[in-house]
Amino acid sequence: MNDHLQSRKILGINGVGRIGKLTLWNHLNEGHFDYFVLNTGRNVGKKMEDVIDYLLKDSTYGSLDRFLYGHSGKTAAIEITDREQGLFAINGIPVKLFSDSRNPREINWAREGVQLVIECTGSYVDPTVPADDPKGSVRGHLEAGAEKVIVSAPFKVADGAQKLPGDSCMFVYGINHNKYEPSTHHILSAASCTTTGLSHMIKPLLETRETSSIITASMSTVHAATNNQKILDAVPKAGASDLRKTRSVFDNIILTTTGAANALEEIMPEIRNVGFMADSVRIPTSTSSLIMLNVTFKTELNEAGEPKLNRELVNEIYKTAAGGAQKGMIIYSERQNVSSDLAGYPAAIVIEGVETHTRTGFIHVNTGTLRDNGVDAPVDINIPVTHAKIFGWYDNELGSYVNMLGRLAVYVDKNMP
Repeated sequence: MNDHLQSRKILGINGVGRIGKLTLWNHLNEGHFDYFVLNTGRNVGKKMEDVIDYLLKDSTYGSLDRFLYGHSGKTAAIEITDREQGLFAINGIPVKLFSDSRNPREINWAREGVQLVIECTGSYVDPTVPADDPKGSVRGHLEAGAEKVIVSAPFKVADGAQKLPGDSCMFVYGINHNKYEPSTHHILSAASCTTTGLSHMIKPLLETRETSSIITASMSTVHAATNNQKILDAVPKAGASDLRKTRSVFDNIILTTTGAANALEEIMPEIRNVGFMADSVRIPTSTSSLIMLNVTFKTELNEAGEPKLNRELVNEIYKTAAGGAQKGMIIYSERQNVSSDLAGYPAAIVIEGVETHTRTGFIHVNTGTLRDNGVDAPVDINIPVTHAKIFGWYDNELGSYVNMLGRLAVYVDKNMP
């Protein structure tokens, strides 16, 4: 390692698509890391300035200048310091560009002193694939010199017969990140944007006595478009199972699936006892999505025969969480928001309190008969249950997901063995 790198906090980013670029933005703003190594995996543009131009602008969030300084008119200082080595600086913070290798095993992280890599390509999400696989593997980053890798997507194990290796685990900051073991966990997944928002919605419910007894739950996410959809209708690839994602993202509301329920069980094992379902509806917007959470609880009645669990209590639970253990990660709002209001908003989830609804009904159960004065009379029990509908906004790119991914990266770096 070069001597001048030894005292730096260095972050490697593999892939500079949506999440990779915004991860750089996030950490430039937060200031924990002071040196970045970005791997594009291929030649990009005609010259170095083309890559820099891409990194400084975004059609969804505007310019890096606006992200860092708002509308003050202040601009970031950009300087190319060594064109041959792919080095430039943003506000004096060095950024080095790699482009030679797509295979993680061939990226020379060791030479650059990179201990922590955020894997943002979306291509290497299976920690059971060996490092020397010719198509590449997330494990290749470890062989290339990194000590820890955070995958910006849920793990997907292709061979269903295999389990996650012991050195691999899924974490959402603010939910289970404190279970990270530096001596054990070397490949981490930061789950997905929807799992991040959903887990922060579920956590305060499970931790409150009145809402901890969940009978069943379901979730629908009204989700902004992503790059795995098509701009115009296209022929599906061989073996494609979801034909709707080949239809034009501009012109359609598209029903599809989400792995959020399965990932939620990895993040919060206690949810495995709940019959949880999840689905997704893609819409033609560029960012900001909405979780519609439906939960049915066992409940109690007060002395007046009214349910103890009601709309006011649910909202109070989220208000308390927003000011306590999940402060800065849950925001409770009583404004009437629309999706664009949440673009870039730095919170895992924003609860739309004005739309919280509850209804209480009864499950009629016949427990048998009871003989009274020689007559068999049915014994009926009415069990009260409360159904709640809760809405939560999340910016599926920068505000929610990249923000929580960034917090996890800093936590891992601070606890580097």
